[in-house]
Amino acid sequence: MSTFLWVVFPYLALATFVGGLIWRYRYDQFGWTSRSSQLYESKLLRIGSPLFHVGLLIALMGHLMGLVIPKTWTDGLGIEQHLYHLFAVVGGLVSGAMIVVGFAILVFRRRTTSTVFQATTWNDKLMYLLLGLVIAFGMWNTLSTALDVSHDAYNYRLGVSRWFRSVFMLRPDASLMVDAPLQFQVHAVLAFLLILVWPFTRLVHVFSAPIGYLTRPYIVYRSAGDGPGGRPGSGLGVPQKTWDSPTSKRG
Repeated sequence: MSTFLWVVFPYLALATFVGGLIWRYRYDQFGWTSRSSQLYESKLLRIGSPLFHVGLLIALMGHLMGLVIPKTWTDGLGIEQHLYHLFAVVGGLVSGAMIVVGFAILVFRRRTTSTVFQATTWNDKLMYLLLGLVIAFGMWNTLSTALDVSHDAYNYRLGVSRWFRSVFMLRPDASLMVDAPLQFQVHAVLAFLLILVWPFTRLVHVFSAPIGYLTRPYIVYRSAGDGPGGRPGSGLGVPQKTWDSPTSKRG
């Protein structure tokens, strides 16, 4: 089981992630979207979405620093472990609070707004459940690290981080995760499980950048009255530029 969880499963998740994205892009470009529900409700969305996404970006940068940058590097730069720990805890608590509040607002909105709830698929519900579990265990890790001030506290940079880097260096070392606290182990498994299902959910919209907005040509809309015999001077025949979905195709 240890070999499967910390050696086989990460590569299975990453292979499914890459292959799934390629498959989705080739055969389901019209479905490559977040399926925005802003038309149904916008007040809660304007609060919850920025909180969630900004908090997620901060947390992602924190994860990259903690998992990718070895402890020896920060030690070489003269950054003491106490200072690094303080920075990581403060950043984790702030970003975690933003993520939790934003996520709670988005879930509340989706459950209580009937039109939004009706547009929610079983795929969305599974994705929200899995994402919520990843967030919950991530916050557990942050709080347990912040509250444990003893010198014997678990240092994830000597265990989880080294295992994470070993996976991408194609030299996975399962022994580095055996002694990790349970909440760290569960968080790692759930994170890779989320990566595995990512291409088959609305989360694919993360890889869509609306760069085409800058060069998109005008789309001309004309009313029926602009043709022969139509009412002159209606003003409805003036070309207007509209911002349609970045994932739609031109006819």
